Amino acid sequence: MGCAIDGCGGHAEASAPLPLCRAHLALAHDWVADEVGVADSLPQPCRFCGSQLGVRMPSAWHCAVCEWRHGEIPSGDEPPPRVDVVYYIRFDDRVKIGTSSNPRQRLGALGHEELLAFERGDRRLERRRHVQFAESRLARTEWFAQTPALDEHLERIGSDDPWSLHARWLAEALAARG
Repeated sequence: MGCAIDGCGGHAEASAPLPLCRAHLALAHDWVADEVGVADSLPQPCRFCGSQLGVRMPSAWHCAVCEWRHGEIPSGDEPPPRVDVVYYIRFDDRVKIGTSSNPRQRLGALGHEELLAFERGDRRLERRRHVQFAESRLARTEWFAQTPALDEHLERIGSDDPWSLHARWLAEALAARG
């Protein structure tokens, strides 16, 4: 079978998704690479979110997860971005639902056995979660009995590593600054 390009005369590659010869397939690939980039492994993991998946563009590599330009270092003049999270920590059979824009510092000050999850959100989301699980709330605290409904919610929002999720959110916020 011949190449679909008029006047080419080359033979179409049998396994190609389009009836194009090898030379025209290479031209199409180069065009796509210039216009939309090519997904590939980053030269090193992203320094912000840790992803190893990147997009190779003619101008630079970009992280495929947080879109940070590979090799770029944020200006030290700017404060770190604010990323509010609702955190879920466990102590015995109780779960605390709280919020912080600096979860490392906040969780360092709280006694807990396990960080269960982060959910991106501020005090409004925290209040909605308090209302959602009000039946299992312990007195007038931010602590809740661990119930099947709460466990199901944690499984739905959960992450194997909440800290890597938080790092990705920070990286996305940095990338959004430009």
